Amino acid sequence: MGYYVKTASNVKIYVEDLNPEGNKTILFVHGWPGNHNLFEYQFNELPKLGYRCIGIDCRGFGLSDKPWNGYDYDTLADDIKSVIDALGLKNITLGGHSTGGAICIRYMARYNGYGVSKLALFAAAAPSLIQRSYFPYGLKKQDVLDIIQNTYHDRPNMLREFGKKIFFRYVTDAFSDWIFQLGLQAASWATIAIANSWIKEEGLFQDMKSIKVPTLILHGLDDEVCLFQLAIAQRDGISGAKLVPIEACGHFLFYDQKDIFNRELVKFTE
Repeated sequence: MGYYVKTASNVKIYVEDLNPEGNKTILFVHGWPGNHNLFEYQFNELPKLGYRCIGIDCRGFGLSDKPWNGYDYDTLADDIKSVIDALGLKNITLGGHSTGGAICIRYMARYNGYGVSKLALFAAAAPSLIQRSYFPYGLKKQDVLDIIQNTYHDRPNMLREFGKKIFFRYVTDAFSDWIFQLGLQAASWATIAIANSWIKEEGLFQDMKSIKVPTLILHGLDDEVCLFQLAIAQRDGISGAKLVPIEACGHFLFYDQKDIFNRELVKFTE
Protein backbone atom coordinates (compact mmCIF):
# COMPACT_ATOMS: atom_id res chain seq x y z
CA MET A 1 0.00 0.00 0.00
CA GLY A 2 1.78 3.11 -1.22
CA TYR A 3 0.70 6.69 -0.67
CA TYR A 4 2.04 10.19 -0.11
CA VAL A 5 2.40 12.26 3.04
CA LYS A 6 2.68 16.02 2.66
CA THR A 7 5.25 17.67 4.93
CA ALA A 8 5.07 21.09 6.55
CA SER A 9 7.22 22.42 3.70
CA ASN A 10 4.66 21.09 1.19
CA VAL A 11 6.90 18.29 -0.06
CA LYS A 12 5.24 14.95 -0.74
CA ILE A 13 7.03 11.96 0.81
CA TYR A 14 6.31 8.52 -0.62
CA VAL A 15 5.38 5.89 1.98
CA GLU A 16 5.15 2.13 1.46
CA ASP A 17 3.02 0.64 4.23
CA LEU A 18 3.18 -3.14 4.27
CA ASN A 19 0.87 -5.18 6.51
CA PRO A 20 -0.71 -2.20 8.31
CA GLU A 21 -2.61 -4.65 10.56
CA GLY A 22 0.65 -5.89 12.04
CA ASN A 23 1.04 -5.59 15.79
CA LYS A 24 4.69 -4.46 15.72
CA THR A 25 5.85 -1.56 13.56
CA ILE A 26 9.26 -0.79 12.09
CA LEU A 27 9.78 2.44 10.14
CA PHE A 28 12.74 2.04 7.76
CA VAL A 29 14.79 5.01 6.56
CA HIS A 30 17.08 4.20 3.63
CA GLY A 31 20.60 5.37 2.94
CA TRP A 32 22.16 7.35 0.09
CA PRO A 33 21.50 7.13 -2.84
CA GLY A 34 18.78 4.48 -2.69
CA ASN A 35 15.15 4.37 -1.59
CA HIS A 36 12.77 2.16 0.40
CA ASN A 37 13.23 -0.74 -2.04
CA LEU A 38 16.63 -1.44 -0.49
CA PHE A 39 14.74 -3.19 2.32
CA GLU A 40 13.00 -5.62 -0.03
CA TYR A 41 14.50 -8.64 1.73
CA GLN A 42 13.14 -7.46 5.07
CA PHE A 43 9.71 -6.65 3.62
CA ASN A 44 9.55 -10.19 2.23
CA GLU A 45 10.05 -11.80 5.64
CA LEU A 46 9.07 -9.60 8.58
CA PRO A 47 5.34 -9.29 7.77
CA LYS A 48 5.16 -13.09 8.04
CA LEU A 49 6.10 -12.62 11.69
CA GLY A 50 3.38 -10.06 12.32
CA TYR A 51 5.33 -6.91 11.57
CA ARG A 52 4.03 -3.76 9.97
CA CYS A 53 6.87 -2.54 7.77
CA ILE A 54 6.86 1.09 6.68
CA GLY A 55 9.42 2.30 4.19
CA ILE A 56 9.77 5.91 3.14
CA ASP A 57 11.60 7.53 0.26
CA CYS A 58 13.50 10.52 1.59
CA ARG A 59 12.91 13.75 -0.29
CA GLY A 60 14.92 13.79 -3.50
CA PHE A 61 14.97 10.00 -3.76
CA GLY A 62 12.76 7.24 -5.12
CA LEU A 63 9.15 8.31 -5.67
CA SER A 64 9.19 11.30 -3.32
CA ASP A 65 9.19 14.92 -4.46
CA LYS A 66 12.59 16.25 -5.44
CA PRO A 67 12.81 19.89 -4.38
CA TRP A 68 15.95 21.95 -4.73
CA ASN A 69 16.32 22.52 -0.97
CA GLY A 70 15.90 20.65 2.30
CA TYR A 71 18.71 18.08 2.39
CA ASP A 72 20.09 19.04 5.79
CA TYR A 73 19.54 16.58 8.62
CA ASP A 74 17.11 18.88 10.44
CA THR A 75 14.72 19.05 7.49
CA LEU A 76 15.04 15.35 6.76
CA ALA A 77 14.19 14.62 10.40
CA ASP A 78 11.20 16.95 10.09
CA ASP A 79 10.01 14.84 7.16
CA ILE A 80 10.09 11.73 9.37
CA LYS A 81 8.04 13.59 11.98
CA SER A 82 5.46 14.41 9.29
CA VAL A 83 5.15 10.72 8.41
CA ILE A 84 4.87 9.64 12.05
CA ASP A 85 2.17 12.25 12.65
CA ALA A 86 0.23 11.46 9.47
CA LEU A 87 0.15 7.73 10.22
CA GLY A 88 -0.45 8.21 13.95
CA LEU A 89 2.50 5.98 14.81
CA LYS A 90 3.32 5.13 18.43
CA ASN A 91 5.82 2.83 20.13
CA ILE A 92 7.58 2.00 16.88
CA THR A 93 11.08 0.81 16.12
CA LEU A 94 12.82 3.46 14.01
CA GLY A 95 15.49 1.92 11.80
CA GLY A 96 17.95 3.74 9.57
CA HIS A 97 20.68 2.63 7.18
CA SER A 98 23.81 4.68 6.50
CA THR A 99 22.70 8.31 6.02
CA GLY A 100 19.24 7.16 7.08
CA GLY A 101 20.76 6.16 10.41
CA ALA A 102 22.22 9.64 10.82
CA ILE A 103 18.81 11.16 10.07
CA CYS A 104 17.22 8.88 12.68
CA ILE A 105 19.72 10.02 15.30
CA ARG A 106 18.89 13.64 14.48
CA TYR A 107 15.17 12.82 14.71
CA MET A 108 15.61 11.30 18.17
CA ALA A 109 17.40 14.41 19.41
CA ARG A 110 15.23 16.97 17.64
CA TYR A 111 11.91 15.45 18.73
CA ASN A 112 12.93 13.72 21.95
CA GLY A 113 12.19 10.34 20.39
CA TYR A 114 8.53 11.17 19.75
CA GLY A 115 6.60 8.00 18.86
CA VAL A 116 9.70 5.81 19.04
CA SER A 117 10.26 3.10 21.65
CA LYS A 118 13.37 1.52 20.08
CA LEU A 119 16.09 2.68 17.69
CA ALA A 120 18.01 0.47 15.24
CA LEU A 121 21.06 1.69 13.34
CA PHE A 122 22.28 -0.23 10.29
CA ALA A 123 25.80 0.73 9.16
CA ALA A 124 24.91 4.26 10.18
CA ALA A 125 26.85 7.25 8.86
CA ALA A 126 27.30 8.60 12.37
CA PRO A 127 28.64 10.37 14.29
CA SER A 128 30.62 11.54 11.23
CA LEU A 129 31.10 9.93 7.85
CA ILE A 130 34.31 11.88 7.27
CA GLN A 131 37.48 12.28 9.29
CA ARG A 132 37.72 15.35 11.50
CA SER A 133 40.47 16.74 13.71
CA TYR A 134 38.73 15.20 16.73
CA PHE A 135 37.44 12.07 14.92
CA PRO A 136 40.01 10.30 12.72
CA TYR A 137 37.90 7.26 11.82
CA GLY A 138 35.78 8.20 8.81
CA LEU A 139 36.48 8.61 5.12
CA LYS A 140 38.82 11.33 3.96
CA LYS A 141 37.03 14.57 3.16
CA GLN A 142 38.57 14.46 -0.30
CA ASP A 143 36.83 11.15 -0.99
CA VAL A 144 33.46 12.85 -0.49
CA LEU A 145 34.52 15.86 -2.57
CA ASP A 146 35.45 13.42 -5.35
CA ILE A 147 31.98 11.83 -5.14
CA ILE A 148 30.42 15.28 -5.49
CA GLN A 149 32.56 16.24 -8.48
CA ASN A 150 32.00 12.88 -10.16
CA THR A 151 28.26 13.31 -9.68
CA TYR A 152 28.41 16.65 -11.46
CA HIS A 153 30.36 15.18 -14.38
CA ASP A 154 29.23 11.54 -14.72
CA ARG A 155 26.65 10.44 -12.18
CA PRO A 156 26.08 6.96 -13.67
CA ASN A 157 29.79 6.16 -13.45
CA MET A 158 29.95 7.55 -9.89
CA LEU A 159 27.14 5.18 -8.93
CA ARG A 160 28.91 2.26 -10.60
CA GLU A 161 32.09 2.96 -8.65
CA PHE A 162 30.17 3.34 -5.40
CA GLY A 163 28.44 0.04 -6.11
CA LYS A 164 31.80 -1.74 -6.08
CA LYS A 165 32.31 -0.81 -2.39
CA ILE A 166 29.01 -1.70 -0.80
CA PHE A 167 29.07 -5.52 -0.75
CA PHE A 168 31.56 -7.90 0.80
CA ARG A 169 30.01 -11.06 -0.61
CA TYR A 170 29.45 -11.86 -4.28
CA VAL A 171 26.34 -10.43 -5.90
CA THR A 172 25.12 -11.14 -9.42
CA ASP A 173 25.40 -8.58 -12.21
CA ALA A 174 21.61 -8.43 -12.25
CA PHE A 175 21.47 -7.52 -8.56
CA SER A 176 24.18 -4.92 -8.98
CA ASP A 177 22.24 -3.41 -11.89
CA TRP A 178 19.12 -3.22 -9.75
CA ILE A 179 20.95 -1.27 -7.02
CA PHE A 180 22.38 0.99 -9.74
CA GLN A 181 18.91 1.74 -11.08
CA LEU A 182 17.66 2.64 -7.60
CA GLY A 183 20.46 5.19 -7.39
CA LEU A 184 19.53 6.67 -10.75
CA GLN A 185 15.96 7.27 -9.50
CA ALA A 186 17.32 9.96 -7.19
CA ALA A 187 17.64 13.55 -8.31
CA SER A 188 21.22 14.49 -9.10
CA TRP A 189 20.93 17.66 -6.99
CA ALA A 190 19.67 15.62 -4.02
CA THR A 191 22.54 13.16 -4.46
CA ILE A 192 25.01 16.05 -4.32
CA ALA A 193 23.28 17.89 -1.48
CA ILE A 194 23.29 14.85 0.82
CA ALA A 195 27.01 14.36 0.18
CA ASN A 196 27.55 18.00 1.15
CA SER A 197 25.61 17.37 4.35
CA TRP A 198 28.10 14.65 5.26
CA ILE A 199 30.78 17.34 5.29
CA LYS A 200 28.81 20.08 7.02
CA GLU A 201 27.04 18.05 9.71
CA GLU A 202 28.88 17.74 13.01
CA GLY A 203 25.98 17.77 15.47
CA LEU A 204 25.43 14.02 15.73
CA PHE A 205 28.08 13.72 18.44
CA GLN A 206 25.83 15.73 20.74
CA ASP A 207 22.62 14.17 19.40
CA MET A 208 23.69 10.69 20.44
CA LYS A 209 23.85 11.74 24.09
CA SER A 210 20.14 12.57 24.10
CA ILE A 211 18.95 9.10 23.02
CA LYS A 212 17.20 7.35 25.89
CA VAL A 213 15.53 4.35 24.20
CA PRO A 214 17.01 0.85 23.70
CA THR A 215 19.31 1.02 20.68
CA LEU A 216 20.63 -1.72 18.42
CA ILE A 217 23.68 -1.16 16.23
CA LEU A 218 24.20 -3.62 13.36
CA HIS A 219 27.43 -3.09 11.44
CA GLY A 220 29.52 -5.14 9.05
CA LEU A 221 33.14 -5.66 10.00
CA ASP A 222 34.12 -5.26 6.33
CA ASP A 223 32.20 -2.04 5.66
CA GLU A 224 34.27 0.18 3.33
CA VAL A 225 31.82 3.10 3.35
CA CYS A 226 30.95 3.56 7.03
CA LEU A 227 33.98 2.05 8.70
CA PHE A 228 33.44 -0.19 11.72
CA GLN A 229 35.00 2.40 14.02
CA LEU A 230 31.83 4.45 13.50
CA ALA A 231 29.81 1.67 15.11
CA ILE A 232 32.13 1.69 18.11
CA ALA A 233 31.66 5.45 18.44
CA GLN A 234 27.88 4.97 18.30
CA ARG A 235 28.00 2.32 21.00
CA ASP A 236 30.12 4.54 23.21
CA GLY A 237 28.02 7.64 22.52
CA ILE A 238 24.52 6.18 23.04
CA SER A 239 23.73 5.10 26.58
CA GLY A 240 23.10 1.36 26.83
CA ALA A 241 23.40 0.72 23.08
CA LYS A 242 24.04 -2.84 21.95
CA LEU A 243 26.52 -3.38 19.10
CA VAL A 244 26.33 -6.55 17.00
CA PRO A 245 29.35 -6.89 14.68
CA ILE A 246 28.60 -8.96 11.58
CA GLU A 247 31.43 -10.91 9.99
CA ALA A 248 31.97 -11.22 6.22
CA CYS A 249 29.68 -8.24 5.73
CA GLY A 250 29.94 -4.94 3.92
CA HIS A 251 27.91 -1.74 3.88
CA PHE A 252 24.67 -3.21 2.49
CA LEU A 253 24.34 -5.58 5.42
CA PHE A 254 20.58 -6.07 4.95
CA TYR A 255 21.45 -8.11 1.86
CA ASP A 256 25.09 -9.13 2.42
CA GLN A 257 24.03 -11.04 5.56
CA LYS A 258 20.26 -10.71 5.35
CA ASP A 259 19.47 -13.78 7.48
CA ILE A 260 21.64 -12.55 10.37
CA PHE A 261 20.32 -9.01 9.88
CA ASN A 262 16.68 -10.10 10.02
CA ARG A 263 17.24 -12.41 12.97
CA GLU A 264 19.00 -9.76 15.05
CA LEU A 265 16.42 -7.11 14.22
CA VAL A 266 13.54 -9.41 15.18
CA LYS A 267 15.28 -10.47 18.40
CA PHE A 268 15.76 -6.81 19.31
CA THR A 269 12.20 -5.73 18.58
CA GLU A 270 10.72 -8.73 20.39
